[in-house]
Amino acid sequence: MNMYKNFRKCYTEYRNGYITLVSVLVVGAIGVSIAVSLILLGLGSSRASFAIQQSNQAKALANACAESALQQINNSTPFEGSGNLSIGQGNCAYTVIKLIGANREIESTGTVGTIVRKNKTIIDAINPQINIVSWQEVGDF
Repeated sequence: MNMYKNFRKCYTEYRNGYITLVSVLVVGAIGVSIAVSLILLGLGSSRASFAIQQSNQAKALANACAESALQQINNSTPFEGSGNLSIGQGNCAYTVIKLIGANREIESTGTVGTIVRKNKTIIDAINPQINIVSWQEVGDF
């Protein structure tokens, strides 16, 4: 009978040890999955933030090229053609298309990395000052 009590005591201690071990493994697995989820969410957020930053830079470059085209038109009224700028980590290009009379259309594109933003600007008068009728972002020309 004494041996049975000792065996039962040892069995109970081992059983408690197994329960503790399994509990530690389950809690550890949950902790690791939470940590991995947080890391992946942080990476996704970082990528999205970087893309937004590049998009804003590309828009600013497209606007800068449109402004440069307007300056070219101001310097030389019959100006018609294209040009480009390289600023910071991106570049932009513009094309001035002469329409009827003093009407001009400016197509400008800003590119940073893989992000491209495009503007179309329409002017209807050059002298005595440039009159902008429309300045809008477009998907394509």
